[in-house]
Amino acid sequence: MNVFCRAQLYTIARSVAVRTSIRVHPVLRSVIPASPLSSPVVTPRYYQQLASIPPPKPSDTAKPKLQEKQNHKLGEEGHVTQAEQRRKDWDIIRTLAKNLWPKDDWSTRGRILFGVGLLVTGKLLNVQVPLLFKQIVDALNLPVTSDTAVWAVAGSIILGYGLARVGATLSGELLNAVFAKIGQSAVRKVARQTFEHLLHLDLKFHLSRQTGGLTRAIDRGTKGITFILQAIALRIVPTALEISLVCGILSYNYGWNFAAITVGTMAAYTWFTVRTTSWRTRFRREANVADNKAATVAVDSLINYEAVKNFNNEKYEVAQYDKHLASYEKSQLKIATSLAYLNSGQNIIFSSALTMMMFLAAQGVVAGSMTVGDLVMINQLVFQLSLPLNFLGTIYREMRQSLLDMEVLFNLVTHNQPPKDKPNAKPLQLQGGSIRFENVNFGYHPDRPIFRSLSFTIPAGKKVAFVGPSGCGKSTIMRLLYRFYDPSSGRIFIDEQDVSELQLESVRKAIGVVPQDTPLFHSDVMHNVRYGRLDASDEEVKEAARKAHVHEAVMRLPDGYATKVGERGLMVSGGEKQRLAVARVLLKDPPILFFDEATSALDAHTESELMKNINGILQEKARTSIFIAHRLRTVVEADSIVVLKDGEVIEQGTHDGLMRMGGLYYSMWQEQASDAYVEYDSVENVKEEEAAAPKPPV
Repeated sequence: MNVFCRAQLYTIARSVAVRTSIRVHPVLRSVIPASPLSSPVVTPRYYQQLASIPPPKPSDTAKPKLQEKQNHKLGEEGHVTQAEQRRKDWDIIRTLAKNLWPKDDWSTRGRILFGVGLLVTGKLLNVQVPLLFKQIVDALNLPVTSDTAVWAVAGSIILGYGLARVGATLSGELLNAVFAKIGQSAVRKVARQTFEHLLHLDLKFHLSRQTGGLTRAIDRGTKGITFILQAIALRIVPTALEISLVCGILSYNYGWNFAAITVGTMAAYTWFTVRTTSWRTRFRREANVADNKAATVAVDSLINYEAVKNFNNEKYEVAQYDKHLASYEKSQLKIATSLAYLNSGQNIIFSSALTMMMFLAAQGVVAGSMTVGDLVMINQLVFQLSLPLNFLGTIYREMRQSLLDMEVLFNLVTHNQPPKDKPNAKPLQLQGGSIRFENVNFGYHPDRPIFRSLSFTIPAGKKVAFVGPSGCGKSTIMRLLYRFYDPSSGRIFIDEQDVSELQLESVRKAIGVVPQDTPLFHSDVMHNVRYGRLDASDEEVKEAARKAHVHEAVMRLPDGYATKVGERGLMVSGGEKQRLAVARVLLKDPPILFFDEATSALDAHTESELMKNINGILQEKARTSIFIAHRLRTVVEADSIVVLKDGEVIEQGTHDGLMRMGGLYYSMWQEQASDAYVEYDSVENVKEEEAAAPKPPV
């Protein structure tokens, strides 16, 4: 039978199959093996996450530490010494300090100066409270009647005591209010910078990232920023100032021995807290790793909910999740038991110091060198330190946790750098949109090259198709052209301009892509189509949908263009997703179009009508268009067809020319036409068997 007749049978058989056979859900296409006739399955690229830009050269082996850091998963770093940890902590605090004292932002700087004034005022008033209390006790340690002057003196001191307490409290609350604006501004700035940085990272990072762990790390890191700022501004600095004032008062009034006990107690308390907390840090780190892994498993399972259900693997997913929860539970138990040890040691140190000072004060009272008011003041001064010191222990523990959380957040920025334009990069100057690959070599992994000296030219305004066996590198052409990766050698030109010398944004603005796996946002249809050009009107969006043959399907949805498509577009069919992606690119209207299996999920009739529209659009306005296709009949009308195999161009020409050559393209066409005939014959046999089968009695 003539191959062209077979192709016609292929089209008929496909339309019959669509009307009579069961429709396969898009999620299942990834697990059902496909024949050349059926919708092609997305071919996995096993080494994409290991792609290098460019692949490491021998000289790069001199940087094992940096590479080791880059390969760490979120929160999973190797053993870190205390010196390294301290260096990392100070790096984070210095980076954060830049947001506290921003350049040329006198509004924020004024708030900080005002807050410092409130801080000093509050602590000066706070240490006055024990002094006034001493004077009250001493004034009342005499025979007092209602008409004596002592009562008037004591009453005025009591009034001053109350005002001092109120003033200290108000200063502290005002300080909280002042620093709330500063803290939230810093959180917003760092979170925005991190999100912007993630969006600019290369494809290598996003192919290897774990969404659950990443989002959890960002959430904890931004919360850690708030805590660190509050801890430093509202706890650590005020406590240090109060300790200094107390030591000065004790030394001036009662001698160096009281101040020495205070300083020694603070030093022992701080040393014990820091050492014990540093020991406990590894338990926190283990808990973080387990928490990230549990979140990753949960998010992956929920995203792939249908796959879990299709294979009845609920118990397996729960077991995986519970395994990480068990690790988290074990780490939390270590944290709780070590916390009891820390609290006990802190209490023993402080209580011992307070007992010694009370003993010395009691000796002074007995000797007559001190009054009862002095004993009370010493007790209250030192005991007043117990509250911030208790908080200091908690604050230090939480600061260590926050710094660990922020370390992961800041590592996202410092260890993962986005591709940058060269210093003298120029914007792309389009002159038609010709594309040329010149001796391009590339591989996602050094041991598995994809392209070997690949060279071809796409003339401006022409429709060119790339075909070939799965894994030959067809989709990789778009990734190199879009500069998701850079070739290890060779050059890529657009209108004879080397893309590596151009501004990345200008290159990507000139290219529109309809990918194999259509990405849709968890929003309505209108937003997903308008995403191609955010300033487009509703009517322009609908016109693009009409050109993509999806307008009528959208209008049949419950809420029309306001219908939510679900996460990753799972609430619409695979064909509707692809047509929405085509509409989005048509709305963008770029000079270079790239269709990567853009119609693989469509039935034959819809595919044919959509291709007619696309071809009509290409004829209306000269655009360079590139089509990646497994179904050869979709690219018959291409100006040129490039046949790839093993990363090399082995054939190139028009459909008729390639058929006359009798090479790989000819054999692929014959195979697809033969499969179409076989499928058509199978469908007809099934229909005959159904017609001949006895009908059940009515």
